[in-house]
Amino acid sequence: MINLSLARRYAKALLSIGKEDGRFKEYGEELSSFAYLLEREAELQNAIVNPMYASDDRKKVLDKILEMIQLSPIVTNFINLLFDKQRIDGVLQINAVYQQLVDQLENISRAKVTTATPLDEEMIDRIRQALEKITGGTVVLEVADDPKIIGGIVAQVGDLVLDGSVRTQLQSLKETLIRGEVA
Repeated sequence: MINLSLARRYAKALLSIGKEDGRFKEYGEELSSFAYLLEREAELQNAIVNPMYASDDRKKVLDKILEMIQLSPIVTNFINLLFDKQRIDGVLQINAVYQQLVDQLENISRAKVTTATPLDEEMIDRIRQALEKITGGTVVLEVADDPKIIGGIVAQVGDLVLDGSVRTQLQSLKETLIRGEVA
């Protein structure tokens, strides 16, 4: 694992190259697919990352994988650089930072919306539009349902949390009653 500032440095370097040649989205998709492959296939990740195995053997496995998935030369070189600098174990973090940087560049916010019951597409679209007005950019929604909130909606966009759940309202009422503030 590498620290966040180091992951940010590598992600910014790849993004800089992508912005120069106009292919930053493609590079992000390729990096994401490689990171997802490692995340999904724990044995493969172990074969590439684990220093218990000889570096030459790990490099051969990595080269074979890169040959099979046929990434662009820039992303292939980037992944090889990570391996050579012994940072290949940070590819998941670097990918996460890269995707955040692309979102910032394109003024995209990712939001998580939680409701007590599933929503229909029309309601999801209305929530998306409301959040886009608040953020001033495009919003990509992840919608989940959680019966524990009883009713209402909880929306989180970055650090901003909009909690209109019945559970929170009941909790506030309870605290108010305990303090004796209700006349």
